[in-house]
Amino acid sequence: MSGHSKWHNIQRRKGKQDAVRGQLFTKLSRDIYNAAKEGGGNPDTNFRLKVAIEKAKQNNLPADTIARTIAKATGTLQGVTYEELLYEGYGPGGVAIMLEIVTDNRNRTAADVRHIFAKRGGNLGETGCVSWMFQRIGRIEIAREGCPLSYDDLMLTAVEAGADDLREEDDVYVLTTSVEQFSAVRDALEAAGLTLEDAELTFEPTTTIELSEDKAEPVLDLVEALENNDDVQNVYANFTVSEE
Repeated sequence: MSGHSKWHNIQRRKGKQDAVRGQLFTKLSRDIYNAAKEGGGNPDTNFRLKVAIEKAKQNNLPADTIARTIAKATGTLQGVTYEELLYEGYGPGGVAIMLEIVTDNRNRTAADVRHIFAKRGGNLGETGCVSWMFQRIGRIEIAREGCPLSYDDLMLTAVEAGADDLREEDDVYVLTTSVEQFSAVRDALEAAGLTLEDAELTFEPTTTIELSEDKAEPVLDLVEALENNDDVQNVYANFTVSEE
């Protein structure tokens, strides 16, 4: 398992599906808000907004919510002003954790996040304490089952488009790119007739700590609690879980 924010194999299923759905909609709306605020409200000229809208639609965010969020961000509707922040800290066992935050009240969010860390054996750190252990990359996922290209052909297509790496993770191919090449690679893959499972700019650890499942459990508890906070957009950590 990688230190990516999805925690595919081990993260436990959460109950209260309506609450989870509401949290997801909040996060998707904030992605759209910040993309539109930064690059304007036209997805044809704002690739970040295009990606955010597509992701929202895939998760059934209502069209009127998308439109209203863009209107707020571009100033045609009055509403709450959000800001994007990066928080850094340590989990149990010295695991490095980075958080992407979108909040309308940084004092409230800092207090809430600090409490979550402290209650679960970690601590919220100072700016720069762990960010040097991560790099900003583009990450694109393609389902292995049904992929019309062989691994070698997919590698050739990806490299020609500017991708840095291709690897297999569980049931998907994962392509990584520089931030600058992300859009070009994504467009080239779609032009080749490939269906993308996910495409996003993310943080990836440069080095990882391997933990047994027992030792990983408190870290996963912390990650889950952080992800459940409405102001936390994404959680990144530099650990893997041993399969032994």
